[in-house]
Amino acid sequence: MLHAVNLGLALAAVWLLLSGIFTPFLLILGAISCVLVVLIAVRMDVVDRETVPIHLGGRIMLYWVWLIWQIILANIDVAKRVLSPSMPISPRLIKVSAMQAGPIGQVIFANSITLTPGTVSVDVDKGEITVHALTEESARDILDGPMNRKTALLRSDP
Repeated sequence: MLHAVNLGLALAAVWLLLSGIFTPFLLILGAISCVLVVLIAVRMDVVDRETVPIHLGGRIMLYWVWLIWQIILANIDVAKRVLSPSMPISPRLIKVSAMQAGPIGQVIFANSITLTPGTVSVDVDKGEITVHALTEESARDILDGPMNRKTALLRSDP
């Protein structure tokens, strides 16, 4: 029940942020649509700990701040390499062992790799992620960098 309430609150917040219209009629329609979506999701039995990971709480917010900074740094690096032909580009495929115990952590790790310019998660199989890296430095950062450790700290168990 707690997950359904949190899902409803999250849907309502997103609806309010995206609509930007606060007339009573549209607020009522938005509330009705949020309630209907939550009821349908509960009936489909898809509202659980994995789909509404409220247990991650503030840890995920701190991770997002760190990830945004990493994305900015990677954007600058990729832009330099594109604009300066003398800088080396050495694409490669690497396999990274995910430190995350559960599927949520592995998905967060793989998506974080893909969000960072210069790297793309190609495949996730039994705790091993295949990554395409644009440069040797980005491949080394993925292999022994802090992203794997930071996402492992976002434990999905209670």
